[in-house]
Amino acid sequence: MSSDDERSADPGDGAPEQLALIRETVRKAKVPRAKPRTWRGAALAKELPVARVLVNKGVLHLDQYFDYAVPEELDAEARPGVRVRVRFGAGGRQVRGGRREGGGLIDGFLVERRAESDYPGALAALAYVVSPEPVLGPELLALSRAVADRYAGSLADVIQLAVPPRNGRAESRPSPEPLPPPPAPSAGSWERYAQGPAFLRALAEGGAPRAVWTALPGPHWPEEIARAMAATLASGRGALVVVPDGRTAGRVDAALTALLGPGRHALLTADSGPEKRYREWLAVRRGSVRAVVGTRAAMFAPVAGLGLVAVWDDGDASHSDDNAPFPHVREVLELRAAHGRCAFLLGGTNCTVEAAQLVESGWALPLRADREQLRIAAPLVRTVDDGELARDGAARAARLPSLAWQTVRDGLRRGPVLVQVPRRGYAPRLACERCREPARCRYCAGPLQAPDQRDLDCAWCGRAETAWHCVACGSNRLRARIVGARRTAEELGRAFPAVPVRTSGRDHILDSVPDAPALVVSTPGAEPVADGGYAAALLLDGWAMVGRPDLRAGEEALRRWTAAAALVRGQPEGGTVVVVAEPTLRPVQALVRWDPVGHARRELAERAELGFPPVSRMASVTGTPEALAAFLAAAALPPEAEVLGPVPVTGPGRPRRAGDAPPGESWERALLRVPPGRGAALAAALKAAQAARMSRGNAEQVRIRVDPPDIG
Repeated sequence: MSSDDERSADPGDGAPEQLALIRETVRKAKVPRAKPRTWRGAALAKELPVARVLVNKGVLHLDQYFDYAVPEELDAEARPGVRVRVRFGAGGRQVRGGRREGGGLIDGFLVERRAESDYPGALAALAYVVSPEPVLGPELLALSRAVADRYAGSLADVIQLAVPPRNGRAESRPSPEPLPPPPAPSAGSWERYAQGPAFLRALAEGGAPRAVWTALPGPHWPEEIARAMAATLASGRGALVVVPDGRTAGRVDAALTALLGPGRHALLTADSGPEKRYREWLAVRRGSVRAVVGTRAAMFAPVAGLGLVAVWDDGDASHSDDNAPFPHVREVLELRAAHGRCAFLLGGTNCTVEAAQLVESGWALPLRADREQLRIAAPLVRTVDDGELARDGAARAARLPSLAWQTVRDGLRRGPVLVQVPRRGYAPRLACERCREPARCRYCAGPLQAPDQRDLDCAWCGRAETAWHCVACGSNRLRARIVGARRTAEELGRAFPAVPVRTSGRDHILDSVPDAPALVVSTPGAEPVADGGYAAALLLDGWAMVGRPDLRAGEEALRRWTAAAALVRGQPEGGTVVVVAEPTLRPVQALVRWDPVGHARRELAERAELGFPPVSRMASVTGTPEALAAFLAAAALPPEAEVLGPVPVTGPGRPRRAGDAPPGESWERALLRVPPGRGAALAAALKAAQAARMSRGNAEQVRIRVDPPDIG
């Protein structure tokens, strides 16, 4: 080897000169690199050289498509529906050779290929195609646009909710071959409903019935949903069911697998993990699977040949998305049913006011069982008011009146007993023992709480409190205004020392409990399923649920009570439910009669008199007083629009939920109300006003929510 070869073999010698020579050679080359970051001088596609792209910018004033040039090298991969990367924000000054250059790389979706562009200026070129997999089909795009218009949001924000993040490993694997349609199932437990068999026959024959289903209490509803999906699959169409949480999805998943076997449906939940969920989603989009069971995000699942959309327990707060533009599962599935001309099923053991309106308007038909079937399936419901609880000294240590004590003791002889407590923790709200003044944090005035027996901290800012004293009377002794699930479990353990006590709440949720004597203390929505059903149930502190300052307080209390009571055995098997609440209250009476439909109808009639949703369409606008006033003054609202407020919504302290005021700020909220048929005009006006405000670069933005779930 020569000395020159030896020197060239050293990576440190001559490296700067070699790199400079390479850069100079590339700079003088006439042919562009294979994958350049800009496409200066690159040849364009010979056919349809313009790509219409939806860029991933959720701001309202950019809620439109942008045209890009398609390089010849990307012609084959740049198909409608694929993910792309484009340069955005270069402006019209950086143009060379008729092509726009510069700008930052941003994600997007290729929506359409066109022969020419409506834009008269120079076009930037597609940077590259992220994946050749078309994930945004025309049906999903049309649905997303309809949702964005309904909720005064941007299309890009809806697409982020509709299309899951890409996973390359899942995308590289092929989906299984689709299975042939199964045979139509028998009616099974649908025989308990007068119109149940006819509903299944209509689905199996390719019909599109719309029904509001008030399910009987008991364990049969997952199997009934599975039979409705199987009947739809038998007609050669697809089916989609959306449920509130992963535990409920698991019950429907198990019922569908038992009925049809594996491989016929996909389970789309957040618990699956990103890779598995994206793989299941791709199987649905590719047509390998035509049945989907999932949680909230599954409402956009691209099921081929959709024949049925169903939602279970539409009153659950999980069905309302916390991300802009805050769509609700029920409304999205209504849009899919109307646009796709497919069947619609809204089911639950309760009935919401919105469900009652669908029946009242004739858009859907009721699907209910008669009173004889209800008496067999429902437990016996008894009431105890707070006054009787205060006068009853027999079991004051456990906060149980004599009736509840006897019910628990009798139930434990036959199986587990459920105890529903509205609040989690040990003592979630505290007050002065002497004067009953609520205990407040010295830093932010938030309510003090005791998560366990020793610690005391603020529910808003989280600061620990070690030397509290009452500002009104000076006392340093506290009492519990509200008793939480943990303290209730402790008290019940002392009252029934020979019985195991299990708790289920946000920190640890039980899926199921065995058919053995036990006390199960749970917060609403976290009740585990008991094998064979609970022998009895106690619904404690009903005043805490009914007395909330919200329009839906009574409806929500009844929904949570019926959900818990539905887990109890039927009255012929000795199932008993005791609710500790004022017996004369309307939700309590509806629970005793097990008449959620009648309660929803009465609520709907009162809403109609007051002009509140769902009879009217409403939107909330929240922000600082100055920003809110400027927004309302600039918005071109419909003539029929009525402005309620503004009123303060959140004082100082830590935000308690998404969208509340930041710490140290006071925000106001105005409610905008329009009559039926003018909701689209209201949403368009709000969207235009927000877009104009953003385009001017206003620092103080306002928060818009159409059809807010909580209006106070």
